Amino acid sequence: MSGYAAVLRHVEAELAAGRLTVGAQLPAERRLAEDLGVSRPTVREAIRVLQALGVVRSGVGSGPDAGTTVIADPAGGIAAALRLHLATRRLPMADLVATRALIEGAAVRAAARAPGHPDLDLAEDLLARMDEPGIDADTYHQLDADFHVALTRAAGNAVNTAVMTALRDAIHHTVLHAVASLPDWPRTAARLRREHRAVLRAVRAGDGERAAALVVRHIEGFHREWTRHVSPG
Repeated sequence: MSGYAAVLRHVEAELAAGRLTVGAQLPAERRLAEDLGVSRPTVREAIRVLQALGVVRSGVGSGPDAGTTVIADPAGGIAAALRLHLATRRLPMADLVATRALIEGAAVRAAARAPGHPDLDLAEDLLARMDEPGIDADTYHQLDADFHVALTRAAGNAVNTAVMTALRDAIHHTVLHAVASLPDWPRTAARLRREHRAVLRAVRAGDGERAAALVVRHIEGFHREWTRHVSPG
């Protein structure tokens, strides 16, 4: 086992045993290095990996934000991995779209069983902001992505929410590139807004099956549209 992997395994074991918790700080680099029999540069390498995975945050100086603090940002780590694998061109966008449709279909079915969930109120607010005149494509798609995450969060599954948040972050720039290639973005945006509202109405009405069918059609339809106008790869 490489040196930094030993540090990762140690931190994992401490978290699993409850000796490290969210908000707690890792021991100082020198102490970790001594306890685990590795060098301080090896400890720093492990901490950089943990930061990329969304497990810790490092602060400099003194005070409560100094040191290396355990956080809980699974979406950040998943998004970073997805972006890198997308960049290799070995992770097909169509497969990510299919995964998203699977997760969101299940999520809106579950959300329809709790039509008063506060995240559905947030979804309403996001749709209102997307209706603002003159909204640019970047802002629109940030709000669009937040809308889909809010629907997923309303279902109450933390893992699905983390994956959806990661997917949102990983494919944002790809979506913007696609939008720039569309022949009539305002017309497409108007259609997407209608589809968003239809999904949310079905969830609010408690019709999970209709909401699932609508959200899958929405996701797959947009993907088909923009792939017709973006060169392969």
